[in-house]
Amino acid sequence: MTARKHRSRWTAALCLLALAIAPVLADEAAPEPPPEGNLGTTSGAEIYAQVCQGCHMPDGKGAVGGGSYPAFAGNANMASSRYMAVVILGGRRNMPAFSPERTIGPYFEPVFLTDVQVANVINHIRTNFGNDYRDPITAAEVKALHPQKGTPE
Repeated sequence: MTARKHRSRWTAALCLLALAIAPVLADEAAPEPPPEGNLGTTSGAEIYAQVCQGCHMPDGKGAVGGGSYPAFAGNANMASSRYMAVVILGGRRNMPAFSPERTIGPYFEPVFLTDVQVANVINHIRTNFGNDYRDPITAAEVKALHPQKGTPE
């Protein structure tokens, strides 16, 4: 075999190898999709069903028992989407925080919500249960309300 044929075979083999691994390299270089928290949905109604209705009830009328869980129906606090976002992100009284910075633990698997999920569940609550607030909050507005970690330097 001549050196030229040997070089041609090596070149062909390297080209085939490059073609074979190109999709793998492309997958590694592709950006990951944004996380959906650990609930696997961004639907406000589904998030309410998975996270909120256990305490605030399916009809949004709240409950009293082992704790006091305010109603969303007829609650004037629902007029402020920013108030709702701060409470969801940071928690309040017996309600845990749902921001990635302040999830509960160590005895429970922490549930955290992304900014999109927080916005969607707020918009769901504010347009259901007899509420008719049509000024939606955005994920960017939620992001600006995250609790600060530590103390500023």
